[in-house]
Amino acid sequence: MSLDKEKIVQSVPQKGFFGHPKGLFTLFFTEFWERFSYYGMKALLIVYLYTEVSKGGLGIDNGTAASIMSIYGALVYMSGIIGGWIADRILGTSRTVFWGGVLIMIGHIVLAIPAGFNGVLVAMLFIILGTGLLKPNVSSVVGDLYRENDNRRDAAFSIFYMGINLGAFIAPLIVSTLGENYGFHLGFGAAAVGMLGGLIVFSMTKKKNLGLAGTEVPNPLKPGERKKTFGIIGLIVAVLVIFLIVAGVAGFLTITNVIAFISFLAVIIPIIYFTVMYRSSKTTDVERSRLLAYIPLFISAVMFWAIQEQGSTILAIYAETSTQLTYGSFTIPVGWFQSLNPLFIILLAPVFAKLWVTLGDRQPSTPQKFSLGLLFAGFSFLVMVIPSVTGDANHLTSPLWLVLSFFLVVIGELCLSPVGLSTTTKLAPKAFSAQTMSVWFLASAAAQAINAQIVRFYEGISQSSYFGLLGGISVVLGIIIFLSSSKIKQLMKGIN
Repeated sequence: MSLDKEKIVQSVPQKGFFGHPKGLFTLFFTEFWERFSYYGMKALLIVYLYTEVSKGGLGIDNGTAASIMSIYGALVYMSGIIGGWIADRILGTSRTVFWGGVLIMIGHIVLAIPAGFNGVLVAMLFIILGTGLLKPNVSSVVGDLYRENDNRRDAAFSIFYMGINLGAFIAPLIVSTLGENYGFHLGFGAAAVGMLGGLIVFSMTKKKNLGLAGTEVPNPLKPGERKKTFGIIGLIVAVLVIFLIVAGVAGFLTITNVIAFISFLAVIIPIIYFTVMYRSSKTTDVERSRLLAYIPLFISAVMFWAIQEQGSTILAIYAETSTQLTYGSFTIPVGWFQSLNPLFIILLAPVFAKLWVTLGDRQPSTPQKFSLGLLFAGFSFLVMVIPSVTGDANHLTSPLWLVLSFFLVVIGELCLSPVGLSTTTKLAPKAFSAQTMSVWFLASAAAQAINAQIVRFYEGISQSSYFGLLGGISVVLGIIIFLSSSKIKQLMKGIN
């Protein structure tokens, strides 16, 4: 039986957290601790992968380590499709969030145990599945706390977004400090404790603060569907297991081949989505035009995230190998640089929100904002050419170059990312509204899948060539999108 929206809202205490429903407290700190565990682990994991075995790491070459991290990021975003389906058809969002947190915590615990590379793969599997269950659904529960016309709704998501970035900011400072200075597995253990904290907050306050929010299964599997669906899932899993066994025996199951296969999937799935939506009889002519407008924006997002996500791979390697980190008796942990992105977002997000409101009708159009995002992303890599060209092979560069690079890409992110979410909801065909939002997140998956192939070239060519080429491509694409903005806007058919 479907729950009435008003009944859900009435079950939630509506005051108690900065004038917002008490449930926002529960979700704020659940997401804070989940992001703490995720970004803390992510900042430390690449260092663990490429650090020499004699120093406690796995001794994987830098290019392969960066590829593994990129494909891991792609799978995290792709798994959100599974999480959304499970919440809609089987568990409901609240229970899906809880079990996602449990899987994430198990993954971090596995990383905290010295189990070598196989342990890393098992841990990644748990964290990928857990994040896919938790990440897309916890935001949905936030929406359940409010009536549709509640003027606190937008502010609630801003507060929630702040929780995400606070967790992402603090995590590398703690996890990387412990991991790089006192032992990698201690750092991963701290990430596990962070996720445990989120689960405790969620479990202890859920009943009192969330009421009925997130308890409904919107489109539950009927008894007949359930048997058929689980049969299909079981068949797919069996085929996959057989394929992996055969590939392993035949010698095809190598890291390189697995990365290439996942990269192919991450790129081809959005293409299939666009094709199906465009050709569907449920899509009107106006919606087809808007889909055509969305394609260059999607490509822009892929290019942007390809550069932005290299902050946690290539720039982490650059910090380790080419940056002056030791000052006197103090050495800056490599992972600390991962705190720069959320820090700048916390500082600059209110500035950009105020800027767009102040400009009103004079603000750049959606395509122009995307072009600005690409330009600043390109500049963030082009500035890294300067220390690469001006320094000599034995000279370590100032960490301020990395600070500047992160600062520039965050300006681009604030031009593109929030606008992309909003534009996706506006341009989506009515029959495919939820799936189009999945496509937006697949832009990040495709970007990191492409990165998995690109980052291998970092050590094969000069740093100036690597940063200059990728930065230049982003700038050129940004200029093309800017020059095409009026045409794209026409295809958007009245959507601003």
